[in-house]
Amino acid sequence: MANHALLNNIDHQDLKVVTERSSEYGDNLWYAQTFAQEFRSIQAHYPILFQQDQNNGTFVSVALFGFTQNENLFLNDNGWQASYIPLSVQRQPFLIGQQERTTDGVTEQHRVITLDLDSPRVSKSQGQPLFLPYGGNSDYLETIANVLETLHQGLQDDAIFSQTLTDLDLLESVTLDIELNNTKKHQLIGFYTINEDKLNALSAEKIKQLQQSGYLHAIYMALASQVQIAELVARKNAQIAS
Repeated sequence: MANHALLNNIDHQDLKVVTERSSEYGDNLWYAQTFAQEFRSIQAHYPILFQQDQNNGTFVSVALFGFTQNENLFLNDNGWQASYIPLSVQRQPFLIGQQERTTDGVTEQHRVITLDLDSPRVSKSQGQPLFLPYGGNSDYLETIANVLETLHQGLQDDAIFSQTLTDLDLLESVTLDIELNNTKKHQLIGFYTINEDKLNALSAEKIKQLQQSGYLHAIYMALASQVQIAELVARKNAQIAS
């Protein structure tokens, strides 16, 4: 279970974070959350699908890395074999938290960085230092702060993007039947994709609205990413062959 603490340069002065990629550090993910503004980078490597929250019915965007739980086909003994890793993975073991600050009697919520102290990435002997010897933020921590802010803003926008797709009835459940060279089969269920026929049937006004919001580009990126499913199959076949 995560043990998140508000990051500070007194209690955590000597801490480092291991940045190498392996299952030992929790990178054996078979998918991770992404967002519309990240789709351009994601689609070059991973299929983009959508998942529905069963509690409230909303959708989130995800990048697919494998076909079964704990299977990341981009991960091997040499690390993560792709030039881009989703920000929701890059940010580990950090999160954005909320802290109340009162100024002149006015209390406001401010975003702060928290660190999972129980993460296997957190160390005192190896990895990237979080703080400089005299207390300032390291370049690594500044990079993480930027990653967290971009991710925070991106996920907020993605909620609007996903709701827009829902309102336009563009999302449909998809079942992917994957057959491997060794004749084993995988059936991928529980994901959604964009219905291209319904997209093409939208009125010119609806298309214009999607274009003006920047979401039309994201939609095309998500559709283009489907070719990466074949690449995932090829990675799985290569893994079996070796």
